[in-house]
Amino acid sequence: MTTTEAGATAPSEAAVPETAVSEAAVSEAAASEATVHGYHKQKDEHLKRLRRIEGQIRGLQRMVDEDVYCIDILTQVSASTKALQSFALQLLEEHLRHCVADAAVKGGAEIDAKVEEATKAIGRLLRT
Repeated sequence: MTTTEAGATAPSEAAVPETAVSEAAVSEAAASEATVHGYHKQKDEHLKRLRRIEGQIRGLQRMVDEDVYCIDILTQVSASTKALQSFALQLLEEHLRHCVADAAVKGGAEIDAKVEEATKAIGRLLRT
């Protein structure tokens, strides 16, 4: 059964008191707000860098639109790719220094999960 009118609820929702759902949603939202990512301190710098890369990509679009010589476009593609790779490495370093290091302090399964997550991220970066 789905909601068809304002105030009507599906049976699965009726079994859970409204206050319990609200409190759970508030707790989850508070937990996500409390999370500080490794890049937080450099957020403005990262955004500035990404906007610069975005400008490079727009430049590529302009070059294609203006029928610029293929090799010149490829040179700019290479520069844009390098810029993204450099950004990714910086972000990875911050992840290792903050998130993985924090998990190492906590120990247990959390460190294993963070190391596995970082390893997979590195693998994806190496494939590009």
